[in-house]
Amino acid sequence: MNYKFNDIQFHEDDRAQRIFDPFEMLPGQINVSYVNSTKHIVAWHKHNVQSDYWCCVKGSFKVGLAIPKSDLPGEAGDYYDIKFEYLSDKNIRTLEIPPGIYHGYSALEPNSILMYYLTEKYNPDDEIRKPVGFFSE
Repeated sequence: MNYKFNDIQFHEDDRAQRIFDPFEMLPGQINVSYVNSTKHIVAWHKHNVQSDYWCCVKGSFKVGLAIPKSDLPGEAGDYYDIKFEYLSDKNIRTLEIPPGIYHGYSALEPNSILMYYLTEKYNPDDEIRKPVGFFSE
C-alpha cells in the first residue's frame, strides 16, 4: 500500500482565489473561495441538475436567491421571489440550493471564505446565467 499526492486546480482573479475539487476522486465536487473584496457581486446563475451546499468558514456573505414562482400566470420562470440570506462564521450553518434557483453572493467582510459542495462535477452546460440587476435587486 502506498500514498500519493494529487494536484489541485487553483484559479485567481480580481474577485477571489479558488481551490477547485481537491478531492477529485470523490463524487460531486468541493470548492473553496477566498474572497478578497466586498466590492464584487458573484451572480446570477442556476443549475438544472446539481444542488449546491454552501458554508461560510470565515467572515460573512450576503446570498441572493431567486426562487421561481409556479402559482402565477405566464410562462414558467417569468416570476421570482427574491430572498437574501446571510452566512457567517458567527452562525455556522449550511445553505442548500436545489436546482432551478438562481443564486449569487457578495462578501460582507474582506478575506471571507466560502466552502461549497456541488452534487455533480462542474459542468458548464448545467449553468444558466443572468446578469447582476436582472431581478431588479
